Amino acid sequence: MNVPLLDLHQQTAALRDDILRAVTEVVDSTTYILGPKVTQLDQDVAAYCGAGFGIGVSSGTDALLMTLMALEIGPGDRVLTTPYSFFATVGAILRVGALPVFADIEGETFNIDPGKMAELLAEDTKNGRTIKAIIPVHLFGQCADMGKIMALAQEYGIPVIEDAAQAIGSEYPMLAKDGSTVWRKAGAMGLVGCYSFFPSKNLGCLGDGGMVVTSDKAFADTLRCYRNHGAQPKYYHAKIGGNFRLDPIQAAVLSVKLPHLEQWHKQRQANSRVYQELFAQAGLTDNPVMLPKAVHAASPGATAHNHHIYNQFVIRIPNREALRTYLQQQGVGCEVYYPVCLHKQDCMKKYGTTELSLPIAEQLAQDSLALPIFPELRREQQEYVVSVIAEFYRS
Repeated sequence: MNVPLLDLHQQTAALRDDILRAVTEVVDSTTYILGPKVTQLDQDVAAYCGAGFGIGVSSGTDALLMTLMALEIGPGDRVLTTPYSFFATVGAILRVGALPVFADIEGETFNIDPGKMAELLAEDTKNGRTIKAIIPVHLFGQCADMGKIMALAQEYGIPVIEDAAQAIGSEYPMLAKDGSTVWRKAGAMGLVGCYSFFPSKNLGCLGDGGMVVTSDKAFADTLRCYRNHGAQPKYYHAKIGGNFRLDPIQAAVLSVKLPHLEQWHKQRQANSRVYQELFAQAGLTDNPVMLPKAVHAASPGATAHNHHIYNQFVIRIPNREALRTYLQQQGVGCEVYYPVCLHKQDCMKKYGTTELSLPIAEQLAQDSLALPIFPELRREQQEYVVSVIAEFYRS
C-alpha cells in the first residue's frame, strides 16, 4: 500500500470549481496587486483568529521579517526564541542583524520551555543586556505555554511575536483575572501572530503566502506601511519596508479554503485518535513509540477547543533513521522535522551558538519522525502505517 505523507489531490479536487471561479474573478478584475480579495482575507483571517487586524503578506517568513523590521529591531539586538523550528524563525532574526538567544524546549510539547526562558531573561538583566523581543513557535499545531510566556513578557516589558506558521486555529487556555479560562487562538495572544500559508499547512494556498494579525491598530497601520515598501502615502517613504504584499490570486484561493478549516482540523484530530488507538492495540505506546500529546486536553472545557490541530503528527522512536528507511521502502511517507537544531546549523558558527548545549532539542532532532496525518487519510491507511512500524520493531 502507498501512504503519502501529504496528499492534496482530494482537497484540491473537492474545491477545484470554487477555486477556479475565485481565481477567474481576480483575472477578470485586472486588480493584480492587493485589492479587495486581499482586504477581505485580511478581515476574515483576523476575525477567525480573534484579532483586530490582518495584514496579508508574501510568506510566513516575510511575516516574521516584516514584524521585526516594524519593531525596529536591528544590529546588536537580542531576540529570544526556540532552537527547534523551521529555519525561517531564526533566519528572520539574522536578516535584520539581530542575534538569536536560544532557550531549550519541553520534551512533551516540543515547544520553548518558559522555565529556561526565565533563566535567560534573568541572566541578561544581570549582565546589563536587553532582549528586545520573544518569538515562541507553536510547533506542529500546538500552542506554546503562552500563559507563562506572556507573564514573562509583561514582567520584562518585551513584545511577543507568535510564530504560528503551523498552528492557525490552535487554541490555548489563558487564565483571566477572575480565575476563569479564556481560550485564545494561536497568534492572538502576543503583540502579533505570524502565519504561513505554504501549501502543506492546514490552511495552504497554491504557492507562498502569509499573514500577520494584531489587535494594536497603530501597529497594524505600521505593518501595512512596511508591507508596501514603507510608503505612506504612495511614493512618500518615511520607512524602509519591502515588497511583502500577498498576491490577490493566493488570497482568493485562501478565501475559498478558510470556511473548511475547522472541519479539516476535526479530521486531523480524528486521525490522531485513530493512531492512539492503533498504537495501543499494537502494544507500542510509550515503548518504543512515544506519541504526541495534547497537553491542554485536560483543561476545563478542552474538548470543545482545538488544543492541537496536528499540522504534523510527530512520534519519537529509537533507531529513527532505520525506521524511516523501512517505512519508505514499504510505501509509507514520513519526514524528519527537524534533523539539525537551529543553533547547530553551519551558518550559525560565526554567531557562536554551535557550542551551546540544548539537550532536549538535540535529542528530539535524533528521534522524531512525522507520520501522515492529512484530513483525507483513511483508517486502512493508518492501520497499514502502524502495522509496518510494528513489523520493524518486532523483526
